[in-house]
Amino acid sequence: MAAEAMPPDAVARSVPHLPQRKIWQRYVFAFNPVKLSLFALAYLVAYLCAIATFAVIVTYPIAAAPTKEVRRILILNEENATYPGISIINQGIQAGLNDSPYLLQLYSEYMDTSLFPDQAVQQELRYAYIRKYQDRKLDVIITVGPSPLKFMQEVHQKAFPGVPIVFCLPTLSATGPPTLDSDFTGVENDTAPAETVRIALRLVPGTRNVVVVGGVAPIDREVLANVKKELMSYEGRVEISYLTDLAMPDLLQRLGRLPSNTIILLTSIAQDAARTSFKSNESSPLITGAANVPVFSLFDVHLNHGEVGGYLSSLREQGKVSGGMALRILQGEKASQIPRVKGVNTYMFDWRALKRWGLRESDLPPGSVVLFREISVWERTKRIWIIVLIVILALSLLSTYLHYSRAELKKARDAQVQLSGHIIDAQEKERSRLASELHDDFSQRLALLALRLENTADTLPDSSNTLKRALVEFRQSVAELGSDLHSLSHQLHSSTLDTLGLVAGLSSLCREFGAWQGIEIDFTSADIPRNVRPDVSLCLFRITQEGLQNLKKHSNTKRAQLSVRHMGDKLFLSLCDEGIGFDANTLEKPGLGILSMRGRARLLGGDFEIHSKPGRGTRIEAWVPLDEPVADQLNV
Repeated sequence: MAAEAMPPDAVARSVPHLPQRKIWQRYVFAFNPVKLSLFALAYLVAYLCAIATFAVIVTYPIAAAPTKEVRRILILNEENATYPGISIINQGIQAGLNDSPYLLQLYSEYMDTSLFPDQAVQQELRYAYIRKYQDRKLDVIITVGPSPLKFMQEVHQKAFPGVPIVFCLPTLSATGPPTLDSDFTGVENDTAPAETVRIALRLVPGTRNVVVVGGVAPIDREVLANVKKELMSYEGRVEISYLTDLAMPDLLQRLGRLPSNTIILLTSIAQDAARTSFKSNESSPLITGAANVPVFSLFDVHLNHGEVGGYLSSLREQGKVSGGMALRILQGEKASQIPRVKGVNTYMFDWRALKRWGLRESDLPPGSVVLFREISVWERTKRIWIIVLIVILALSLLSTYLHYSRAELKKARDAQVQLSGHIIDAQEKERSRLASELHDDFSQRLALLALRLENTADTLPDSSNTLKRALVEFRQSVAELGSDLHSLSHQLHSSTLDTLGLVAGLSSLCREFGAWQGIEIDFTSADIPRNVRPDVSLCLFRITQEGLQNLKKHSNTKRAQLSVRHMGDKLFLSLCDEGIGFDANTLEKPGLGILSMRGRARLLGGDFEIHSKPGRGTRIEAWVPLDEPVADQLNV
């Protein structure tokens, strides 16, 4: 756009390395209307193609995704959905249809034979269902219960020709499979009363009576007919009686007075003789609560109300199998190609009822499912116990390791004490030897030398005054050297300590050290025994000696106090001054003198402490027991 506003010569000046003619040609091309129009048209076509391509890419998955085909299924139930058994079966049917590739439209209808047992009413319901679905193309009909199945048997060819029928909960033994045409398939004979009675007789040996309890609703009659047929094989082995035409209060009263060698087989009570309707979760607790003998059942829906159990019909599995059959039909299979399933039953028992009636779990058939088992204290807390045991084991191992470490540390400390004892003992022996040699040999020889110098000076004539003075000075120097050797000998080994004891030895040490260093030392003692063991006396003497040396080097004071007193079974020594002091908390690496004092005290089973603050002086304290020292106990 900037080039369009500039004259040709200005363009040439702005790009000096290009010939002016070529720049002018480019400038003219920029304003050529034909080329400009062609360029704009090409740009527009490319833009529209890009938009179209983007739209195809974005919309392709949606356009390519196939629309699911619709399939219609009618579920015709014996009772309404408030009955637990019907609800459980329908849940199973839904589970069997979950993998359907079709868009399913499910219709649920209820014949309510317990609420409306009158045949005229049932006939009107049948006509209403026929009219309702005669113009609706159904792909599959699922019947739940004997009455819906009978209804389909009667009207299938006229009302729903060609529509496959899948049945469940049929109790077919009363009606017979031969009456069903090829469009019917499903789950046959879903109850097994004979097998349940066999297991009951095994669990309760000695049983002589089997009482069958049921109701008067159409589904109750169907179930009861199947039970009577199957229990014919037990006639003559046990006495079988039927309590099926009683009102609930009368029934409960009868069940509470049964002989002890009796078991109860609960079938189905949707309605009692007084035409009162019941659901399984209403009738079952009443029956088990009133009965004075174990109650066995036929359906898993009855379990959890106090029944023992049996070879139970699994309503949910039956519904799931039925839903799977319906799905196979929707996918193209014919009902005649799908074999009927002969029962969906499982050995199921209530652990609580087994315990209530004292029945042994070991007598149950192999593979039995035992529900509602109470978790034992061990099972509930075994994780906690395992963790606790692991923690205890870990702590025990840690304690053992620490005990071993402490034992090893004690051995090391004992060895260190022994070594320290040996070193101190050797040091004291060497000091004693050196002190003896200095006192007995060198001091006497120096004394003799001083005497000879004095005699020599006396023998010189009076004219040799200068020489006499020199000899006198030599004698004084020798005498001073002898005195120093005597002091050194006394420091190495105090003869006073050995001869007169601890108090005299410390008193002598304070006097000599004070005279030698010009420091006034106040010494006090209290209740010190006359016969203090030599090792204790020597320990306190060396601690005092080392403390005085430190006082001289570091305290910058001319006054100190030394105190020794008897406290209980220990001797307590305190040496304090009023010098410059130091911060005892910063004494991380004590010197050899402090280590020596502490080691001597601990070698005898005592202790040693230093207290000091800047500007407030220093105090050392030592406690040494009067009983046998640790070194002696360790045979040092």
